[in-house]
Amino acid sequence: MTSNPIPREKIPWFPTIDGEKCTGCRACLEYCQHGVYAWNEDTCAVEVRQPYQCVVGCSGCEDKCAAGAISFPDLNAIAEIIRKLRNGS
Repeated sequence: MTSNPIPREKIPWFPTIDGEKCTGCRACLEYCQHGVYAWNEDTCAVEVRQPYQCVVGCSGCEDKCAAGAISFPDLNAIAEIIRKLRNGS
């Protein structure tokens, strides 16, 4: 059986940073090994620079954020999107 992988750009799983809550501690930047985050020198804040480098289902950085500034989409909603994409609907 041949598997047709779903292009990563079709799966909307990536973090969002609430700028009002973010303290700029860089814990998310240090935690993520996939290059999702980057430090913006102009704003002195972390930003999501490569959202589709985020591993689908990974939300480990969310727990590292003491300020609670990071959120992810609902995993059940993402699973439903993936099911529909696999079925071609």
